[in-house]
Amino acid sequence: MGALRMTVVVFGARGNVGRHVARGLLDAGAEVRVTSRSPDAAGFPAGVEVVAADLERPETLPAAVKGADKVFVYAKPDGVEGFVEAAVSAGVRHVVLLSSAAVVLPGADDNPIAQSHRVVESAIERSGIDWTFVRPGMFATNTLWWWQQPIRDEGVVRNPYPDAQTAPIHEADLAALAVTALTRPGHERQAYTVYGPQSLTLRQQVEHIGDALGRTIRFDVISVDEARAELSRTIPQIGVETFLRQWASRNGSPADVSTVVADVTGRPARTFAQWAVDHAGDFR
Repeated sequence: MGALRMTVVVFGARGNVGRHVARGLLDAGAEVRVTSRSPDAAGFPAGVEVVAADLERPETLPAAVKGADKVFVYAKPDGVEGFVEAAVSAGVRHVVLLSSAAVVLPGADDNPIAQSHRVVESAIERSGIDWTFVRPGMFATNTLWWWQQPIRDEGVVRNPYPDAQTAPIHEADLAALAVTALTRPGHERQAYTVYGPQSLTLRQQVEHIGDALGRTIRFDVISVDEARAELSRTIPQIGVETFLRQWASRNGSPADVSTVVADVTGRPARTFAQWAVDHAGDFR
């Protein structure tokens, strides 16, 4: 594919989504610049420019976005005004933000996660720069937070809600949405709320991971208090309570699914079973 004759800056290019965004943009022929607090090339795809930048240090941002046409960025409320000022001054034409579905769910006004993401969305909206918001629900990679260690060490998952249903989304699909928005016209001023293609119980998700590993993983039903204590070892407290509330509200109830990935990118969304295969090494 020929060069797109544009420079795209990718913040968080070592992250679960950002690394796929950088690779997808390179494959599309864009000039890609990635940012890092520690600007060495390790872990980045060949062919990208690496610059030092930190969204919480506004003085580092003008150089990072200088000459850029478009930017992919994740939501970081601290310093967002500095980011917007730097992007406007640099003449950036389009920002794709990795936001959260929490901003459009009931109770958003009282949800700290929704509030923090909406702060960033609002700042970008006020800037006058074209924007696209990608608002995912449950990340499939969240399962690494609560299940990676017990599956690796003990071959077991402990949770109070085996029948709670979620629709996890593969991080590569979120990246595909972002790359599409950055490289094809018609996605400006659009907000995509996106869920995975299947509603699955937590027990079914564990079974998919077991299938990917070629072994059975035991599912132990524990109390909410026991789960709170166990999750608190790996997840910030705000996240623990958020997940416990979500699981409780979805216990026995189907989760929202979406066709946004297929509608926007033209290819089907990846299933959780595919995600489990892609990440089997993380659980071994």
